[in-house]
Amino acid sequence: MGGRSNIYLVGYRCTGKSVVGRALAEDLGRPFIDADDELVRTHGMTVQHIVRAQGWAGFREKEKRVLDRISQLRRHVIATGGGAVLSPDNIARMRQSGTVVWLRATPDTIRQRLLADTHTGQLRPSLTSKGVDDEIEEVLKNREPLYQMAAHYSVETDGVDVASICRQVLEMIPEEAE
Repeated sequence: MGGRSNIYLVGYRCTGKSVVGRALAEDLGRPFIDADDELVRTHGMTVQHIVRAQGWAGFREKEKRVLDRISQLRRHVIATGGGAVLSPDNIARMRQSGTVVWLRATPDTIRQRLLADTHTGQLRPSLTSKGVDDEIEEVLKNREPLYQMAAHYSVETDGVDVASICRQVLEMIPEEAE
């Protein structure tokens, strides 16, 4: 695509989408968009408040509209919400307008990162009524096939620093560094 397309980062919560996205955008000299932050900015409500008021279905509809708009942009690095792949339309839109990279982490790493983040409850409302470990296992089991379907490439983030992850991504898609 000659460096004109977007780069989308997909993956479960706490796999590094936002932090890697910011660093990758800086490395490439491109604008960065965090889709969840954009959704919050657009609607003037936190993810938690949207989910409380409209449920996950309402949140997913708003997320889809934000991704529709973002996908019209060019040469951006975009960190998606962890559930963006739940919509086949989102997957198609991302794949048509850019390169999709799945950032992966083990359930144990995800759990450690979730528990270490003091804002997890506010930024990442529970997806199920289960405990953290059971929720991670269940949601990953359901989403991993969707991440795989969406992604052109995948990168493991366990025990890997941000700069190394960015290098791996750029090695996979060198045309985007042009």
